[in-house]
Amino acid sequence: MSWIISLGVLSALIFFHELGHYSAARFFGVYVEVFSIGFGKKLASFSWLGTRWQISAIPLGGYVKMKGQDDLDPSLLSFDSDSYNTKKPWQRIIILLAGPLANFLLAWFLFLAIAAGGPKTLSPIIGNIVKDSPAAEAGLQKGDRVLMIGGTKIATWDELSDLIKTSEGVLSIQVERSGMVHQLLLTPRITDSRNIFKETIRQRMVGIAPSGESHTLHLNPVETLVYASKETYNASFMIFQSLEKLLTGVVPAKELGGVVSIVQITADATAYGWMSLFFFSAFISVNLGVLNLLPIPALDGGHILFNLYEMIRRKAPSEALITQLTIGGWIILLGLMTLGLYNDITRLMQ
Repeated sequence: MSWIISLGVLSALIFFHELGHYSAARFFGVYVEVFSIGFGKKLASFSWLGTRWQISAIPLGGYVKMKGQDDLDPSLLSFDSDSYNTKKPWQRIIILLAGPLANFLLAWFLFLAIAAGGPKTLSPIIGNIVKDSPAAEAGLQKGDRVLMIGGTKIATWDELSDLIKTSEGVLSIQVERSGMVHQLLLTPRITDSRNIFKETIRQRMVGIAPSGESHTLHLNPVETLVYASKETYNASFMIFQSLEKLLTGVVPAKELGGVVSIVQITADATAYGWMSLFFFSAFISVNLGVLNLLPIPALDGGHILFNLYEMIRRKAPSEALITQLTIGGWIILLGLMTLGLYNDITRLMQ
């Protein structure tokens, strides 16, 4: 059952992406011939508002087929007034941006629902303390709840961690211990650590780890909006960072996952409840938005580049160049999809 839900979630994310393109295209008077979830052989379809809405056999994405625009054959142009290619470059760019923006907006609403439902977060309660660390020297103990650092109230472990990393000099720290409040002085040290990409970094640390206890965040309307915006930004930034690390070789190619990984992890998230499912769905939605903005022909980002070129040079790139670059883009995409699928199968076999 969880696998069916995960496939449904993936299809929904693709649907919202294509709905963004569809809505913008219709707004500018472009005739949309086909709205498809999936590629390949048509499994089911119906006609509505002059468009054929269909579900296809290969659930690896989707597409909106607009009059005068065809990624498989860029030479298939139409010069009717309701064609994509007769619209101004800036209008085409908005149509192209509408898909990724729909994914970012959907992610924001999912994070908003999580915020309204009361998300769980790590409490600022100290678990393990490293021997001879600044925390040990300051007299911090296991089970201490951090209330305040340097005049700033601490409500979550993330706030505690971020404040220490960005601090300077000696910190005044207030903790609750056995019902009593204690005031201590703490001097962080610059220490070697590893980030999520397993890179060695140097940052200010004090030698403490969380106890693992968590609590529910009760957010007011303003805090709810801030939470949704912050999480959407953090997810976007992490994906951009991951792409950079992948391209520079910091993250090995074997870590690249495909649709099987997405479905499997979504299925696992389903087992932990709706909030976990919403969180991962939002992350994947942001992922779709970011990836489609990459400057690869056949993706939205590649088409945006073509239109920017036309705006700057006052003429469109040659048909031959667009065709060659589009073919190259499809080769890159198919190569990445094949690598992701290979990695998925390898992990499943292991």
